[in-house]
Amino acid sequence: MEYFGSFALVIFVIAIVFVFKTINVVPQQHAWVVERLGKYHSTLGPGLSIVVPFIDRIAYKHVLKEIPLDVPPQVCITRDNTQLQVDGILYFQITDAMRASYGSSNYIAAITQLAQTTLRSVIGKMELDKTFEERDHINTAIVNAIDESAANWGVKVLRYEIKDLTPPKEILHAMQAQITAEREKRALIAASEGRKQEQINIATGEREASIAKSEGEKQASINRAQGQAAAILAIAQASSEALRVTAAAIREPGGSDAMNLKVAEQYVAAFSQLAKTNNSVIVPANLGDMSSLIASALQVMKSQKTDIVKPASLGK
Repeated sequence: MEYFGSFALVIFVIAIVFVFKTINVVPQQHAWVVERLGKYHSTLGPGLSIVVPFIDRIAYKHVLKEIPLDVPPQVCITRDNTQLQVDGILYFQITDAMRASYGSSNYIAAITQLAQTTLRSVIGKMELDKTFEERDHINTAIVNAIDESAANWGVKVLRYEIKDLTPPKEILHAMQAQITAEREKRALIAASEGRKQEQINIATGEREASIAKSEGEKQASINRAQGQAAAILAIAQASSEALRVTAAAIREPGGSDAMNLKVAEQYVAAFSQLAKTNNSVIVPANLGDMSSLIASALQVMKSQKTDIVKPASLGK
């Protein structure tokens, strides 16, 4: 009985092992390569799969996700014989699990070495300044060169990115000095452009101010001329009106005598003013004219008094 129990236990353990060897669950985004009697048999995709125990075996397990691969730093020589330390990162993905298993003994090492050799070749065709400007070109060239060879390994190279470009310290100092000089040059140019623009603005402002001033003076002269013309016209009109009134008054009875009296008064007043302001005695050039003028004025005054007295006596 004990022997039968031990035999049954062994059979149970073998059955458990057989079940575990037969049933396999492949995770998502994974691929397992199955060999039967040492030869490639099939590739198991995600899900439940059954293999024959002790005849089939899972030889390789591959991850189908995108994998980042750090490419070690290396020293490259540029076209102008400058050493440049470059390191980058490579992104790839397994597309054929069978080729990835049997196409290369170590596809990761093969991709890494190919990336380094291609990088040295691309950098060697470029000058130092261009390496900093043409990173996209370098990345594209490396991807194209690796992808062509990696297709035989069941690997698809997606992209390559340069992480850092490090020239020697002497080159760094020279580049920094060049950058500083370039910035100082730009600053001087900007300052000169600013001064130039300032002078232009000042000249433009002065020109506009002169134009505005001349326009103002022109308008003021026009206004003064118009005012003077209006004043002259008003004086002329007033003088004309005064002459018309004077002429009308002269034509009336006694107008001529009144005019002679007024002239005589002004004549005498003018000579009296000259006598006050001058120590010399001023004598008219024609005394006869003056006496006749005064006589006429007295005659007018007498006639005016007679006209005033007569009405008063008639009243008495």
